[in-house]
Amino acid sequence: RRLNVRVNIELLSISNPVHKKDLAVRLTDDTDPFFLYNLVISEEDFQSLKSQQGLLVDFSAFPQKFIDLLQQCIQEQNKDIPRFLLQLVSSASVLDHTPVFLNVVETNPFKHLTHLSLKFLPGNDAEIKKFLASCLKCLKEDKMMLEEKLRKTEEDLTRQLSYTQQSLSEKSRELDKLKNEWTSYTTALTNKHTQELTNEKERALQAQAQYQQQHEQQKKELENLHQKSIQQLQNRLSELEVINKDLTERRYKGDSTVRELKAKLSGIEDECQRAKQEVLSLRRENTTLDAECHEKEKLVNQLQTRVAVLEQEIKDKDQLVIRTKEVLDATQEQKAILEESTEQKQSHIEKLETTIKSLSAELLKANEIIKKLQGDLKTLMSKLKLKNTVTIQQEKLLAEKEERLQKEQRELQDMGQSLRMKEQEVCKLQEQLETTMQKLEESKQLLKTNENVITWLNKQLNEIQMAKKLETSASTHGGVRTAISPHGMPDRPSVPSSGINHPISPLYAFQNFLEPAHNKNVNSQCPIQFNTQLSKMNQCSDVQIVTATSHPANKENGDNLGLESKYFKKKDDSIPLRGLSQNTLNSEYLKPYLPTKAQPSPKAAVTPASAYFPG
Repeated sequence: RRLNVRVNIELLSISNPVHKKDLAVRLTDDTDPFFLYNLVISEEDFQSLKSQQGLLVDFSAFPQKFIDLLQQCIQEQNKDIPRFLLQLVSSASVLDHTPVFLNVVETNPFKHLTHLSLKFLPGNDAEIKKFLASCLKCLKEDKMMLEEKLRKTEEDLTRQLSYTQQSLSEKSRELDKLKNEWTSYTTALTNKHTQELTNEKERALQAQAQYQQQHEQQKKELENLHQKSIQQLQNRLSELEVINKDLTERRYKGDSTVRELKAKLSGIEDECQRAKQEVLSLRRENTTLDAECHEKEKLVNQLQTRVAVLEQEIKDKDQLVIRTKEVLDATQEQKAILEESTEQKQSHIEKLETTIKSLSAELLKANEIIKKLQGDLKTLMSKLKLKNTVTIQQEKLLAEKEERLQKEQRELQDMGQSLRMKEQEVCKLQEQLETTMQKLEESKQLLKTNENVITWLNKQLNEIQMAKKLETSASTHGGVRTAISPHGMPDRPSVPSSGINHPISPLYAFQNFLEPAHNKNVNSQCPIQFNTQLSKMNQCSDVQIVTATSHPANKENGDNLGLESKYFKKKDDSIPLRGLSQNTLNSEYLKPYLPTKAQPSPKAAVTPASAYFPG
């Protein structure tokens, strides 16, 4: 059998003698007061129940889970085949004070699964009396509450009754007054209306005679108009028949145009797929371009390192020309490779631009075709209302195509932006190439100026050696005294005061001031400085080449001649320069080997010869 049972769940906490919690579950029936079953579960009992039935919930979460199962049973109770059932099973045929099992069962087509099975004990007399006493107490409290509510409602109703009776008496009096007023008013109105009716009847008779005359005239006019309208309608009927034939022909033509448009739409879809494939290929080419750009950046970095190596190699003395030539050849080869790669990139970019232009033109054509198709479809929709369903489907397809085309246009815009970025990167690479080429040209100009100075110095050395061999006999006859300056430099020989200043010959300078080559280190730096000194005794200005490696007085002698110190390193087989005469410095064959303008260089600056050579 099936009955409704009330389930009461309480969590009891007991502190004497040990603090523990018990779960009390009670089953009752509102129709049967002697129906009472109790169950008390302690934490130890729950552990045994958990192990027996394989529960996965702790004692603290068990009451809420049990309530959730009961709510699922309540939700499923009104269905024909409920999923969750609450079974009360007893061993006896009748519920007669025997232990009962409460099972929560889930049903499915394969098996009935019991989620939970609890054993309830029937209540004894004391428990039943206690339960009945609590029920009676609740009923008495409810009765007292209801009696108070009844008394209050009776008082409210009596008050409302007295008030309504008073209002009724007042309203009845008002009604009587209104009735008397209404009767007097109606009699006056009837008298007025009778007089007005007589007057109106006379007017109506006069108007009727006039209206009959007008009606006859209008009738004649309407007959004439009716005949004319019949003739016009007949003419209109013939015209409409002709128009109907034209419309039927246009309808057939519209059907044929719709078929053609469907074929064009299929062709446009194929073109869209081809465009997507081309976009994918363009993306792949963009990835290859990115890889090539990275390679070009690596090449640029290598070029920068090569330039730095070149700057370091320029400082070497012995292998200067050979290394610079090798580096120039390498840079020329790399320049040719870079030019070829840039030409390839430019051609590739032009190809991409042509493909993008063709794609954009095709897309514009497709958009124009779609717009035309939309206009034709709108006209067909207005003329052919019977084919609404077909045209709606076509409009949906066209909208999808438009969305696809818009997506492709966005992708094309993204591709254009990426191509612009690539072009900017190519411009940056070209700028870097130009800067490297400028540096190479500057290094070439420096090399040319340095080679010119070296050749001039070699010529001077050769001339001095030849003069030394030729004037060995003349030097023995000259009675010139020499004096050493306190800074280690030879002073100018003093000549008898005759008022004429004679320059010292280079042979004399090199014979008297040759020094042994103590330092045979090739990498030791000995900068040459051209200084002008005035002699107080004979007032003649000469140029001396002073070797100042460590003396502090040479710092005040000005800058060098735009050459780095490595070009004046000392060789084992070279003749040291100590001084040159004014005639040799002012000679005309020096002019083609000296620069006339200062060339900008990151390391050194070549200044004009007039800044260092007096006169």
